Amino acid sequence: GDGVRNVMDVQTENAEDYPGRINHGGYWRDEADWPLPGTAFTPYYLHGDGSLSPDSPGADVPPSTYSFDPKNPVRTIGGGISVGFRIMVSGAYDQRGRPDTYGFHRFQDALPLNTRADVLSFQTPALEADVEVTGPIEMHLWAASSAVDTDFTAKLIDVFPPREEYPEGLAMNITDSIIRARYRNGWDSEELMEPGRVYELVFELYPTSNIFQRGHRIRLDISSSNWPRFDVNPNTGEPVGRHRAWKVADQSICHQADYPSHVVLPLVAR
Repeated sequence: GDGVRNVMDVQTENAEDYPGRINHGGYWRDEADWPLPGTAFTPYYLHGDGSLSPDSPGADVPPSTYSFDPKNPVRTIGGGISVGFRIMVSGAYDQRGRPDTYGFHRFQDALPLNTRADVLSFQTPALEADVEVTGPIEMHLWAASSAVDTDFTAKLIDVFPPREEYPEGLAMNITDSIIRARYRNGWDSEELMEPGRVYELVFELYPTSNIFQRGHRIRLDISSSNWPRFDVNPNTGEPVGRHRAWKVADQSICHQADYPSHVVLPLVAR
């Protein structure tokens, strides 16, 4: 299913068979094993200048910061089939506000999601050759918060270069996930955070298969909400589902030698 499918339908331009969509070049491929034999699980590190690369970060790099207001969460735009139905559109979409996405008419925001102050983007340079990412994906995020409990999200994105149909470029969601900090050591126990302390948060993004084409960029967006795909954390540490208050959380994403935040991408030789 999703593990061997190259996402192909983005709501942006006309195509003969899919009006209003672009053909991303997806196709079906049968394989005997999973993950694929010979997969190179490669860490791509977050850097303070917003870059994403296999190069390890430096020693003295200040963290990237943002404030997460649970009353103004990042809205969901596309995603896996499980987010479909009548509330959220599923599939691959340009990551900018649009009238058919949930909450648009309330916020009237048609800007790209990563123009928000609470979304951090890290991306590679334009790729010099096609890069295939097929398999499970694991996020290692070193982060601190002013709250005793909060969420962190990660979204892998295929960034298209500008062309006539979309002169500002296009950012296509590939896969995503979330972690609630109190469950960082397992779902069978809750452990609140010490405000200001750096923790390593390890979580899996949904497995996928995508060819990032030459000239495209691989981007990773980090935030603390993806709503309504995922429930919003009030940041108070109260019992889940029974909170009575909301709190703004000041978040720090670390990317230095001692706290090397990175995503592990399953690279497959072309």
